[in-house]
Amino acid sequence: MKVSIRQISELSGFSPATVSNVLNNKKGVNKDTAELILKIARESGYISENRISSIKLVIFKRSGLVVADTPFFSSLIEGVEKESGLHGFETTVCNLDKKSPDFKMRLEQVLGDHNSGILLLATELGEEDVKLFRRAIAPVVVLDSWFDTLSFDTVLINNTDSVCGAVDYLIRKGHRNIGYLSSAIPIKNFYYRGVGFRRAHSRHGLRPNADYVVRLTPTMDGAYHDMLAYLKTLPKLPTAYFADNDIIAFGAMKALQESGVRIPEDVSIVGFDDMPFCSVTSPTLTTIRVFKQEMGCMAVRRLLEKMKSKSKVCSKIQICTEFVERESVRKLPEE
Repeated sequence: MKVSIRQISELSGFSPATVSNVLNNKKGVNKDTAELILKIARESGYISENRISSIKLVIFKRSGLVVADTPFFSSLIEGVEKESGLHGFETTVCNLDKKSPDFKMRLEQVLGDHNSGILLLATELGEEDVKLFRRAIAPVVVLDSWFDTLSFDTVLINNTDSVCGAVDYLIRKGHRNIGYLSSAIPIKNFYYRGVGFRRAHSRHGLRPNADYVVRLTPTMDGAYHDMLAYLKTLPKLPTAYFADNDIIAFGAMKALQESGVRIPEDVSIVGFDDMPFCSVTSPTLTTIRVFKQEMGCMAVRRLLEKMKSKSKVCSKIQICTEFVERESVRKLPEE
């Protein structure tokens, strides 16, 4: 039997007018009241798969420097569209740029949409940004980030274990002085990669050297120019670097080579993502392969499960990676 606004009114204790205002995302309703009404609407089946006709991929940007038009995000979107189509759902892409003058209006449109389940690409988001999506009427699955203080279904990369394994590989290759090419724009993914970097050192009784941490703009051109400026200070270099992603690695490699540093003879480098250019750089880049399309597919499947189920249980799904050994790492001679 179809649930009505009047029934939600009886279950919640609020007037039909208040319930209608909440379900139509109109202003003027107390936040706690709105959250209670939405909770009852979901649990009673008012907001259900039958009411949702499309999947909305919301690409949320704070700086736009990390979430950009790169093969990584193109593959992710392709996976979302492919899996949505298999289940008969159309995918719409909505860009939410926090710096845009119409941001608040567009955000309210997304949150108030009854007809579209939301996949939130949260790569650049902070916790305050994600909290906004508690008010979403339709189900939400967060993609490519994790917020340990908030309860959202999430699909993301296994960042910490992946980097821990990559740094362990460098240590087994004889490297003890390992630097970090770190993004100057902090995001959750990079934070958890840093955790893996430190964990690998700790396992081998080593301590990372803060002097070997270089903060670079997470664009190819930005990383290149930042690394050039750093190298002009004539710093002592480690024998190897781990980079937060391939774009940073590639920009830094170009600067190092132009400054007379040989890769991997003088400095080894490991990236993260396995972008298409990794196999054509000189030398080819050792990196961590992320299954980008599969992440998008998995997020869609989890969203469809939420649309069908009344379960309150949230899940954190981490997609494992694959280490890809190429030419950018040198094995050091044993001492």
